Amino acid sequence: MATYCLTVARLQLALGHGARRLHISAAYRAKAKVSMSRFEPSSFISYEKLQSNVDIVRKRLNRPLTLSEKIVYGHLDDPHNQEIDRGRTYLRLRPDRVAMQDATAQMAMLQFISSGLPRVAVPSTIHCDHLIEAQIGGAKDLARAKEVNQEVYNFLSSAGAKYGVGFWKPGSGIIHQIILENYAYPGVMLIGTDSHTPNGGGLGGICIGVGGADAVDVMAGIPWELKCPKVIGVKLTGTLSGWTSPKDVILKVAGILTVKGGTGAIVEYHGPGVDSISCTGMATICNMGAEIGATTSVFPYNHRMRTYLEKTGRAEIAAVADEYSDLLVPDQGCEYDHIIELNLDELKPHINGPFTPDLAHPVSEVGAAAQKNGWPLEVKVGLIGSCTNSSYEDMGRAASVAKQALDKGLKCKAQFTVTPGSEQIRATIERDGYSKILGDVGGVVLANACGPCIGQWDRRDVKKGEKNTIVTSFNRNFTARNDANPATHAFVTSPEIVTALAIAGTLNFNPETDYLTAPNGEKFKLEPPNGDELPSKDFDPGQDTYQHPPADGSSLKVNVNPQSNRLQLLEPFDKWSGNDLENMQVLIKVKGKCTTDHISAAGPWLKFRGHLDNISNNMLIGAVNSENDAVNKIKNHLTGEYGGVPDVARHYKANGISWVVVGDDNYGEGSSREHAALEPRHLGGRAIIVKSFARIHETNLKKQGLLPLTFNNPSDYDKIRPDDKISIRGLKSFAPGKPLTAVLKHSDGTEESLQLNHSFNETQIQWFQAGSALNRMKEMQH
Repeated sequence: MATYCLTVARLQLALGHGARRLHISAAYRAKAKVSMSRFEPSSFISYEKLQSNVDIVRKRLNRPLTLSEKIVYGHLDDPHNQEIDRGRTYLRLRPDRVAMQDATAQMAMLQFISSGLPRVAVPSTIHCDHLIEAQIGGAKDLARAKEVNQEVYNFLSSAGAKYGVGFWKPGSGIIHQIILENYAYPGVMLIGTDSHTPNGGGLGGICIGVGGADAVDVMAGIPWELKCPKVIGVKLTGTLSGWTSPKDVILKVAGILTVKGGTGAIVEYHGPGVDSISCTGMATICNMGAEIGATTSVFPYNHRMRTYLEKTGRAEIAAVADEYSDLLVPDQGCEYDHIIELNLDELKPHINGPFTPDLAHPVSEVGAAAQKNGWPLEVKVGLIGSCTNSSYEDMGRAASVAKQALDKGLKCKAQFTVTPGSEQIRATIERDGYSKILGDVGGVVLANACGPCIGQWDRRDVKKGEKNTIVTSFNRNFTARNDANPATHAFVTSPEIVTALAIAGTLNFNPETDYLTAPNGEKFKLEPPNGDELPSKDFDPGQDTYQHPPADGSSLKVNVNPQSNRLQLLEPFDKWSGNDLENMQVLIKVKGKCTTDHISAAGPWLKFRGHLDNISNNMLIGAVNSENDAVNKIKNHLTGEYGGVPDVARHYKANGISWVVVGDDNYGEGSSREHAALEPRHLGGRAIIVKSFARIHETNLKKQGLLPLTFNNPSDYDKIRPDDKISIRGLKSFAPGKPLTAVLKHSDGTEESLQLNHSFNETQIQWFQAGSALNRMKEMQH
């Protein structure tokens, strides 16, 4: 049997045995206007190796395996001896590649530079998508971003060249769309420094969002640790049709599982209904799986994936995947930890929100819910695109709705924006007429970037504090996320429903049953949307926006100006003293939902993502203080005065006082941004004590030498007072599975003790003792 291998260069080449090499088609290369260097294999994973590892593990476990188990266990560093117990043991894994978006890549590359290593050990890429603010329109916004962010782009470009990392320039598109078009493939294990990395599960890969320190481990060639995931099975039956879209699958699942129901688990879709969903539709579902806290989501390999691979110039990969198709689907009789069944024939269009992505409503009921709850009915802005919904099919379905309105002489009542997911999508929908239709109905085409989805939106139509409603095809709708206005009620739905509601101008419109009125008075109903899964002609790749790293970048320089307010080289954090942590001040006791947006806001703060001291000025400024229900207003217990959270933290640090944060459930949900862990560490924090953590944030805290701890009894949260001093005891005998003790000293002189649990393993305890995972990596080099 020939050994088939998949490269993990920009377009994975399918390699044959011996000297035979199957190349990307010359026609596709010519159309893409790229040099051969972009296609040269720099590393590969062999399906034969994956199969071998799976066979070893299957024999050891003596049971059928789920698809996610096959891919995860197939990437084990030591399949013969790794202890495997879903939900309990930590796995040591060898991912195939790393991807970083520009807002998180800054800190990741700064940490990699600090490691002292000469070059990345696995194929890695940087994608410039987060720093482009939506203001006027695509071309002008991109030009402005290049000027404003020149220092950061130069740093990322030069660091990429020096350390062997591919660089996708601003304007190339959103990281997850680029990965789907170029790097994801069935069976790949990819980690990305963005929480929506699971998008690649739509192409049958295990793609996981992580913090920058995790990416540094993989780029350094160190096995990457992940708690062995549980597996939630979602069995799909029936067929998608009419107004129901792939987005509705995950909107429904989010309503069932809630924002923390997927924590510690991979969501694995299977069943006969899978084949009715396009490859990019599957990616949409996997992408928004981040909103239920899932480690990642994945679909089994099928003909829809094969077609997508062929259309994106990777027919050779599809051919190899066909040979190993049994490896890329779940075993018969495999067991899931939890099963959800969805009949797609019965699924109705959904819209979720406001303020949380798991508040699910059928579109037919959201108008009544809005009236009952006092949510504004008028839709001010409809926004389509984002990494979740910006495929060719998405744009085609939205355009089919828009064209019906145009044919009757109607335009959008609401403002309407369109964000293409990549340069390839932008160029192709422009060529095929979708852009013109969306523009004619009132849409403004924005840059190929994240834009309003992450708060990069210079919104001018409402004042801050003005109550209003927007509908988006995005994935996340936390308070103030899109436009920095806490009074904006954001709802997430499919692009076609966004388009219909933007035309109608109200939430109280169900396109399945309700009528619109044309300018001539004619009443008409919108027909269900339709759109081609993929273009009938080949994709138009548009402009070439990729910079391949040189074979040897060792002589290149990466300069960081010491006076810069955007970039700052990192100083190592201090090591653990060897003693228990005594008399730490409670900095803030947080009330209710506290996402990474609350801990380290994005939007205007994105510009400081490469400068730890400057971005620390946004630490916890969005969190609600339980003492007074205010944001960014806490008591400084040294002065007795109230101040902003970062200011008080800096005052404590300057006076040698360590502090802790106390929090609620699912603390740190949302984005993978490790700044939410770096900032508390930088400003003198030692521990974060909460009812429960979101997965990525808990790991990020450990990586930076902080103690993420959970109450053994969640009601102990109520025992902590905002002016308490807390000591954490038991650190001298810190061990996996052994609880720690918190001693609370109340201001009235009384004391009480609480049991605190943790999920540290031996390696992670070494991170804490060394002061951070990066410190530990350096220790191991000597």
